[in-house]
Amino acid sequence: MTHPRTHRVGDELPPLEIPVTRTLVVAGAIASRDYQDVHHDAELAREKGSPDIFMNILTTNGLVGRYLTDHFGPTAVLRKVAIRLGAPNYPGDVLRLTGRITEVAAGKTVQAVVRVTGDNGIGRHVTGTVTLTLPGTVTLTLPGPDGVVAP
Repeated sequence: MTHPRTHRVGDELPPLEIPVTRTLVVAGAIASRDYQDVHHDAELAREKGSPDIFMNILTTNGLVGRYLTDHFGPTAVLRKVAIRLGAPNYPGDVLRLTGRITEVAAGKTVQAVVRVTGDNGIGRHVTGTVTLTLPGTVTLTLPGPDGVVAP
């Protein structure tokens, strides 16, 4: 993927679609040491009222991080990730992540805040904000004192 060199407040990140497979759900739960049966045992998940196993929040958190580092590059550092889950991610669905830059700040480092949402076939799976420190090769266009971003 080509990483844009200039980012502005209001810029939309290209969407990322991730197939939600049974393997992804189970592997994410195991990798995050979340052994709750609702993340790996369909029969027990159904006994607890769920139609199938579903993705845990730590897997979603990792996918949100991947979405942003895929866009900004591997040297972007996630400083704060604050997400909330909504509709569950079940196997056979697709998670579609989107993002919009809401803040930029320049100082000793360049930081950006991105509002992230993720939808699946039944609704909004995740909402949140991520604060990143960006490498020097990425520039963010800051608004002037009048709030206007020069072209």
